Amino acid sequence: KFLLFSALASAASAFSLQAPVTLTTQLGAYKVAVVGGGPSGACAAEIFAQEPNIETILFERKFDNAKPCGGAIPLCMVGEFDLPETIIDRKVRKMKMISPTDVEVDIGDTLKPEEYIGMCRREVFDGYLRDRAVEYGAKPINALVTSIDVPSDHKENKSSQYNIKYQEFSPGNSVGVPGEMKVDLIVGADGANSRVAKAMDAGEYNFAIAFQERIKITDEQMEFYEEMAEMYVGDDVSPDFYGWVFPKYDHVGVGTGTVVNRPAIKQYQKAIRDRAGSKIEGGKIIKVEAHPIPEHPRPRRVQGRIALVGDAAGYVTKCSGEGIYFAAKSGRMAAESIVKLMKGGTRLPSQAEIEDTYIKDYDRAYGPTYAVLDILQKVFYSNNGAREAFVELCKSKYVQQVTFDSYLYKKVQGNNPLDDLKLLGDTIGCLIKGYAIAKPDAPFSNPKESLKRI
Repeated sequence: KFLLFSALASAASAFSLQAPVTLTTQLGAYKVAVVGGGPSGACAAEIFAQEPNIETILFERKFDNAKPCGGAIPLCMVGEFDLPETIIDRKVRKMKMISPTDVEVDIGDTLKPEEYIGMCRREVFDGYLRDRAVEYGAKPINALVTSIDVPSDHKENKSSQYNIKYQEFSPGNSVGVPGEMKVDLIVGADGANSRVAKAMDAGEYNFAIAFQERIKITDEQMEFYEEMAEMYVGDDVSPDFYGWVFPKYDHVGVGTGTVVNRPAIKQYQKAIRDRAGSKIEGGKIIKVEAHPIPEHPRPRRVQGRIALVGDAAGYVTKCSGEGIYFAAKSGRMAAESIVKLMKGGTRLPSQAEIEDTYIKDYDRAYGPTYAVLDILQKVFYSNNGAREAFVELCKSKYVQQVTFDSYLYKKVQGNNPLDDLKLLGDTIGCLIKGYAIAKPDAPFSNPKESLKRI
């Protein structure tokens, strides 16, 4: 998803359908299984696959999977991950922020000519990263991991192996072939409903539901979204998030999300369509997507020689719901740390070693960003008065500059004390004004649903 405030197949199996297939480690190489082939899993597998003494297996259930996602990536990711521009559908250089009372604020004037926010389709983006990992030597298996046997002594005994059980699928066949594989280390990159996380007892987290419709609109309507994205706030589109219209290759992604009132997600989706109005009127819905999005890191991200990355670990920011960059980055950081600890594939790392490298490095680099965005969501997404203030503040060129710089380059910006002090005063003033003009939020109650965790 777009970060507004970032400062702030394998081939078909030829084995029997009845008897499980058991695959064992090749002589002289440690076997690493990466479960999940999205950005986090693909970027992890790419690193492991380049180490000749590590056999890398990449499990992915659907190679054409399209996760419901705004699909925005920061400019720094293009160079950092060596991404070709061919996988970027649109380069967004302008945005409209729309308040609960439909006040519109245009932002983007502070961007330099070469700066943009990349808009991608996840099936294209994920597929490119996954294919690259395979080119480096990762072995793809089109399979659903169903369970993992975790030895009771896996934290102390490095000779113990994890037994992965899965259903492998062949093209055109919806019935999977059962298989088993013993591996020495696992990276869980299998999303919010991570089976790896459950197997390792990583603990639960709160989650949002993201809902998106891909809508095919006319060429004339698409002209408006050539370099434009829209973000709508208001309790009609979400009581704690925002609604969006993001441009894709030949259509727009229209969606919203919520944590606190998940049962009403379709109501909020209808509202964002209504708010977009004539700009998408008459459009044909070509795809409907929904998926849980984690709200905070899991209590335990490493257990023994099992490490979580991406959504499985809980690396999605508050306020924006951005996860693509942090998924890819966490997958790469985890794999790089583990490969270094394995010293050319001659040893296996301990839990403490993985925590002291990957986890500490990741939290040090991105902890401040998560903290700032958590605060911003609590301040500006809590009610319509705060949302009005939020949009009003976006008129500030300083706010726009800090926001885009932070998002595009993934570093918390804002080091001008005088401008920061002025911003504090403006924030207070905008909040007072916003509360004065905003309508009260509609009440809702879902005491049971709000307690659910995954």
